[in-house]
Amino acid sequence: MGKELKVAALKNGTVIDHIPADKLFKVVYILHLDTCLNQITLANNLESTKIGSKGLIKISERALAEDETNKIALIAPNAKINIIRDFAVVEKRPLSLPEEIREIVQCVNPNCITNHQPVTTRFHVLNIDGDIMLKCHYCEREVRRDEVKIK
Repeated sequence: MGKELKVAALKNGTVIDHIPADKLFKVVYILHLDTCLNQITLANNLESTKIGSKGLIKISERALAEDETNKIALIAPNAKINIIRDFAVVEKRPLSLPEEIREIVQCVNPNCITNHQPVTTRFHVLNIDGDIMLKCHYCEREVRRDEVKIK
């Protein structure tokens, strides 16, 4: 028996696949999909042989910008981004963290200026012996990727 399609095929747009199920809505948040006017399909807790339970996002008629896909790398580094045209994958976009992340992460230091003033958060991405760390631009507090607090 062939594979059963759980979510309708997409004619044109972007598919974000292999999102850990517990990270799906964080990806929705950082991409501001709650205000997107395009047709969006969300699926969560789908079976995955690689990660057990996964989420999936399909955004019709929209190709994500590179900076948007790089933000996804912070939350779901093993997600797969596919750009679709006429029902075919025309680009498989690799994820890579940008050198700097703005706005989406909150500093964990309660004394940081970003927690008391209307200042845009800025974090520098550091790769320390294969461990990804974020360093606050203002207070220089470092935090591991898996400990970041999404605003």
